[in-house]
Amino acid sequence: MASEAEALFQQALDLARHQKALSWELRSATSLARLLRQESRRDHARAVLAPVYGRFSEGFECADLVEAKSLLDDLDQSWGRGG
Repeated sequence: MASEAEALFQQALDLARHQKALSWELRSATSLARLLRQESRRDHARAVLAPVYGRFSEGFECADLVEAKSLLDDLDQSWGRGG
């Protein structure tokens, strides 16, 4: 079931990139990263989310960016420890 969800989140992420819909890309990346974190794939989760978050230059008070930053902070706590 998780692999199906991962495939669907990846599909949404790819489609958002294709359409140049950065906010949708962030939501998709956040959802995929959350799933990967739950599967103890924290490094992969960070690798998915960090580049998308890094493309933003404003609006950091909006809920989607606050959530993404919180998730990145959590993932950073284990960065380099595997997963």
